[in-house]
Amino acid sequence: MTKLFNDPARFTEDMLVGFLDANARYVTGVPGGVVRAHRTRPGKVAVVIGGGSGHYPAFCGTVGPGFADGAVVGNIFTSPSAEEAASVARAAHNDAGVLLTTGNYAGDVMNFGLAVTQLRSEGIDAHYFAVTDDIASAPRGEEAKRRGIAGDFTVFKCASAAAEEGQDLAGVIRVAEAANAASRTLGVAFDGCTLPGADHPLFTVPEGHMGLGLGIHGEPGVADEAMPTAAGLAATLVDGVLGDRPDAPEKRIAVILNGLGRTKYEELFVVWGEVSRLLRERGYTVVDPEVGELVTSLDMAGCSLTVMWLDEELERYWTAPADTPAYKKGAAAQPQSGQLRSDQDTETVSAAPPLNELSDDDGRKGARLVARALDSMAAALADAEEELGRIDAIAGDGDHGRGMVKGSSAAREAAAAAVADGGGQGSVLAAAGKAWAAKAGGTSGVLWGALLTALGTRLGDTGRPSAADVAAGMRDGYDALIRLGGAAPGDKTMLDALLPFVEELERRVADGESWQDSWRAAAETATEAARATAELRPKVGRARPLAERSVGTPDAGATSLALCARTVGDCLTLTTQGDN
Repeated sequence: MTKLFNDPARFTEDMLVGFLDANARYVTGVPGGVVRAHRTRPGKVAVVIGGGSGHYPAFCGTVGPGFADGAVVGNIFTSPSAEEAASVARAAHNDAGVLLTTGNYAGDVMNFGLAVTQLRSEGIDAHYFAVTDDIASAPRGEEAKRRGIAGDFTVFKCASAAAEEGQDLAGVIRVAEAANAASRTLGVAFDGCTLPGADHPLFTVPEGHMGLGLGIHGEPGVADEAMPTAAGLAATLVDGVLGDRPDAPEKRIAVILNGLGRTKYEELFVVWGEVSRLLRERGYTVVDPEVGELVTSLDMAGCSLTVMWLDEELERYWTAPADTPAYKKGAAAQPQSGQLRSDQDTETVSAAPPLNELSDDDGRKGARLVARALDSMAAALADAEEELGRIDAIAGDGDHGRGMVKGSSAAREAAAAAVADGGGQGSVLAAAGKAWAAKAGGTSGVLWGALLTALGTRLGDTGRPSAADVAAGMRDGYDALIRLGGAAPGDKTMLDALLPFVEELERRVADGESWQDSWRAAAETATEAARATAELRPKVGRARPLAERSVGTPDAGATSLALCARTVGDCLTLTTQGDN
């Protein structure tokens, strides 16, 4: 159990304070994460890694010479926002482009992809790459659907070494692709991890068993098997990984036996003795193996085996020196030769637009209604946090409740600030959406940010929106989620509640009902639709590998969306007609 914290909601922020202080010669903080203490040298591609926290040494612990130039740091098991990813990339970039790379998780793919779009619009040559090494999360032939777990480390290391050597951006991308194609990982869990402030783990493993095919975000394995001896576990891991080997003739391999946070090094060495024997018996030469904690999952008990098949180039990058806070390899890496960063380098400066000049009295009245609705939503989600987390933990990582609380709380504060600045309803919704995405992170954070922003764009800052405007704004939000998320109705996501809501809202508005009455009726439709997701099997996201386990439990995202819709409906009932 994670026992040492102050405010659980600020665990990541408090962790970064200590990490940066202890490692000031390597790293400095920037909005969204950390970068090397010295500026990236001219002509060097910047490699920016990242994802949610809870995985140390990944990801911030491997920023330094020979490895990453920066790391984006999200909340525990939660994707950083697009704004945070872009912020770290800007700070890390010099003049040769930047590669942003993460594991293959929907929130990371969305947010880092959006960050790349933003960076390119600013004239920065940026590219995104997702690691897909986890053989348990999708079958052979569907490698693009696989998660990135401890194989993140082999890909990040090789891409970073290529950048350090002087490869251009296209070359660094090519090395990342080659390392990913050559990497395979299989993991097991003996017990689940516990989020700071929680009193129970995200999942448990039956006594005398292990979960095979776990994720690194608190997800349980895809199957439970009887707990073997160390030799039996070694055989399971080796057989699994080698059974999915790429079509490569190489017999030289890089190998990681990775601890997930609670399994002792001595235990790992016992397993490694068996793993190394099996690999050598099968004709492999193990090159610079790593045994220890590299990509953890808070205090999860378990381990994973990663194998990367080496050609001459990948071996050169795998064995290249590195010097970071948590990972050192070979002779001293190239010293930090760039200039030491100044305070100005690590600050983001932005001017707030004069919101009161964009709105009129009607727009400001609408803004106050939006702020009240967001305040009510934040309160309702705080009350539902534990239940939403419980639902999400059935086949996911259990962070949905916390993410929704952090996102809605940030949105409430941003909305209140925008109202105080004289903003209209459009600006208030946009500010709330931006804050929700930034603070919640993860897939739901991105999607809620996009939904609120699309609605705000439609409603604008002046005049009183018509019922048709409100319905069209919600349809815009739904369309934005379809474009962004890669999911569809029936995939067991929030769309399965949002689409029925939008369709009912449109139908009633077209029949002449007020948007307030239409909204309340549509919220009930969304609630029924959310309950019906219990019979669906997830087809995207972290829950997909555990699809059968989720049957009988409604989708957490659909449930929270319906809750928010009902809460807004209740708020409308209490709102006077003169302040609509």
